[in-house]
Amino acid sequence: MRFQKRLRSFLYFYAFTLGIAYSLSANDQPSTQDNYPPNYPEAFLLGVVEGVTEYLPISSTGHLILVNHYLKLDEPTPILDGKGEPIQIKKNGTERTLTLQDAINAYSIVIQGGAIIAVVLLYWRRIVTILQGILGRNPEGLLLARNLIFAFLPAAILGLLLDDIIEEKLFNPTSVCIALVAGGILMLGTEYWKKRSGKEQSELSLHELSISKCLMIGFLQCIAMWPGTSRSMMTIVGGYYAGLRPALAAEFSFLLGLITLSAASGYKALTMGKALLILNAGPLLFGIIVATISAALAVKFLVHVLTRYGLSAFAYYRIVLAGGILLALS
Repeated sequence: MRFQKRLRSFLYFYAFTLGIAYSLSANDQPSTQDNYPPNYPEAFLLGVVEGVTEYLPISSTGHLILVNHYLKLDEPTPILDGKGEPIQIKKNGTERTLTLQDAINAYSIVIQGGAIIAVVLLYWRRIVTILQGILGRNPEGLLLARNLIFAFLPAAILGLLLDDIIEEKLFNPTSVCIALVAGGILMLGTEYWKKRSGKEQSELSLHELSISKCLMIGFLQCIAMWPGTSRSMMTIVGGYYAGLRPALAAEFSFLLGLITLSAASGYKALTMGKALLILNAGPLLFGIIVATISAALAVKFLVHVLTRYGLSAFAYYRIVLAGGILLALS
């Protein structure tokens, strides 16, 4: 009965928000280089996709790539300045033309702020504990801060080295499908291992993780740089192998995501500043709000499902989705 009430409220929220999006976009034209994406309906859809998928083990980047592809928001159309000249950007010493694809990729990064805000709101007590630890007022908070830093380090190093290669080679539906299937198989194998090993009975706390286990989770997070893999999936699986209960594995994933997403968003803001400047403020803020609410609902949903059912349902979803995409592409 409680689940039905939550589902009803969930649907009411999205119906109301979608109505606002369409009313705001009544005078919008389809996205072109004179009306840079996203408009309000596109912002709504991308905000929902980002918020729902960021913390579920189904890959937010993969879903956004697919949505952008099928909405034709990833076209490499050059963006022109007021004089009708292509806008040039520099990245790693190489100059190239700024495109609409760059604009929508920048937007996808910015609305991750909504997912960050959601975790801050839901886990503010834990975040306060961490801050107290950094200030020397809470030993457990200090240990947790240490653990999160060590888990973040591998992505901080490898992300800078591999970012350009990944964007150039792997941001396409086929790569996403491969990662979706591989991740689904990994989750099914992890659930089988967990049941056989009895690791779900562990009472290990987040601050009790060893540095080696935190680094292991961190290196697994790096695998999620392949679009379609899911940062959430890899860190939750890593938490399982580190001996955490499902709810705590998810919480560690959320807190680690707070650092990782903030760093990734900051890096993209520095490297793609011109693309960010052309985004319309209204749809941008609207998308962040939708992503925040969607992510908060998704976090609650994930913890409930992991505690009661484990990762298997998400694994089957990934495999079915990949099959549907491959059929559509054939």
